Amino acid sequence: MYTKTVGIHPASNKEIDKPIMDERLWGIVTKALRDIVEKGLPNTMLLTVLSFVFALVIATLVALVQHARIPVLTQLSRVYIWLIRGTPLLVQLLVVYYALPAVGIVIDAFPAAVIAFSINEGAYCSETMRAALESVPVGQTEAGLCVGMSYPQVMLRIVIPQALRTAVPNLFNSLISMVKDTSLVSNITVVDMFMITKRHVGRTYEFLVLYALLALIYLLISTLMTWLQRLAERLLNRNVGREVKQSA
Repeated sequence: MYTKTVGIHPASNKEIDKPIMDERLWGIVTKALRDIVEKGLPNTMLLTVLSFVFALVIATLVALVQHARIPVLTQLSRVYIWLIRGTPLLVQLLVVYYALPAVGIVIDAFPAAVIAFSINEGAYCSETMRAALESVPVGQTEAGLCVGMSYPQVMLRIVIPQALRTAVPNLFNSLISMVKDTSLVSNITVVDMFMITKRHVGRTYEFLVLYALLALIYLLISTLMTWLQRLAERLLNRNVGREVKQSA
């Protein structure tokens, strides 16, 4: 079907038909790549950044509540973590977008995705932040209080900066996972990289090539974030290295 005549065979004097499937595939791939980068990638990255920023705010607040052992709020935060981590992200997306309108709460697709991802990722990151906060020696908190600092000042100036150094690797792991999980938002009609790829697959039926292309794009994004993670770790540990050398 996809052939063209390119010459005459010298022995048989018959026309040689050469398949042009490669040219067809190249056209499909280039058009799909352009659409993925121009239409899908901006939404995917915007969704990831917004959701992760809100998730960090939620995670920090929940972790501080648990670290301070505030009555009632501590129990509520544990219920939140138990509920969110115990249910699939896809179900949470569908509940926010499709189920909430049944009780009069109508949210557009993209904000619904941001809300669902923020709540979901906030539960996971809160455990990372809690563990990081608890890794800071209690004596440093007590020392800060003894010199007249308030509890919020101790947390902001002493505890949280040190906790971040411990939490950064796991937080970046969560961020990389979130980038890949954003492919679920196509189920609630958000136009992301996965949705664009599905549309091209539906028109061309080139499943292997197009999904392999999408996988490569996700891999490149994850590789870039891994590089940023290493850079962030070096920056956070730079002062620690200087302190160790000075003390030695």
